[in-house]
Amino acid sequence: MIEQMDAPLAPLTTLRLGGPARRLVTAGTDAEVVEAVRAADRAGEPLLVIGGGSNLVIGDAGFPGTVLRIATTGFTLDGTLLELAAGEVWSDAVARTVDAGLAGIEFLAGIPGSAGATPVQNVGAYGQEVAETITEVVAYDRLLGETVTLAGADCGFSYRHSRFKADPDRYVVLRVRFRLADEGGLSSPVKYAEVARSLGVEAGGRVKLAEAHAEVLRLRAGKGMVLDPADHDTWSAGSFFTNPILTDAQFAAFTARLGGLKAPSYPAGEGRTKTSAAWLIDNAGFRKGHGSGPATLSTKHTLALTNRGSATTEDLLALAREVRDGVRAAFGVELVNEPVMVGVSL
Repeated sequence: MIEQMDAPLAPLTTLRLGGPARRLVTAGTDAEVVEAVRAADRAGEPLLVIGGGSNLVIGDAGFPGTVLRIATTGFTLDGTLLELAAGEVWSDAVARTVDAGLAGIEFLAGIPGSAGATPVQNVGAYGQEVAETITEVVAYDRLLGETVTLAGADCGFSYRHSRFKADPDRYVVLRVRFRLADEGGLSSPVKYAEVARSLGVEAGGRVKLAEAHAEVLRLRAGKGMVLDPADHDTWSAGSFFTNPILTDAQFAAFTARLGGLKAPSYPAGEGRTKTSAAWLIDNAGFRKGHGSGPATLSTKHTLALTNRGSATTEDLLALAREVRDGVRAAFGVELVNEPVMVGVSL
């Protein structure tokens, strides 16, 4: 375990933003993670857990307590069963499962961050989400003061949500277990229209695993969604806003304001319709690259808010509020931030 005082946090986030931590603890084993959490709880000290830092917006004032950086490692494959330590780099783990010929998370290639964060956010992309393959999550339960194992069905997964996100101060994820599939070297069925088009298959078709993996990486890179320190379009938290899910009444009111435009719409459960945050932002007048300050929309993707190298968190939040308020004024739809806010809010 490594302990630092007044430690910079910006380098630990993909946005490269945020002030210092009063105390930063880096834990390399599950036991060290639990020890650090218990110590903070005994001291009544605020605790912030960081993995890959890809889904965090930390205030310029920093964090006044203990920041726990989980740096555990562990990749165990037993047939089609996969166990990942929380600190494993997610994109590397996905690549290894593809190399092993196993399907189930190949469309989640290139997503930055750690394995332990994936159940918290129910990470998803291109028609796939981790809820489909997670069988168990091992976590330290701060309320009970013990390590618990939660079945996937008990994790409360929904769109970009889980019981871990709903109760962020209770659980610290230690390990995540998945059941993958041996499809004879083929991918899972291709669900996402953009991916199907680019792969030249019908929706529901399959391609070689390596081909699916490579194509997703190519598509993500084209949107600035694969980390590259030299490319400021990747200095982001990925998609900053979730796709709105509207009730029938909300969707009817939204449709009535479109004035002849046709917005994307997808079934999202009984009485609910999902639309596209990127479409809303673009059609509210916020184009790629919007902004004249040190924080702008990505030049590759309107959903990503980026640090052009000298931004502060307040610069980023000002841009986020401008976009949110503009979409509300144009379409009556409230955009909700996807990244976790630490010491700040929209």
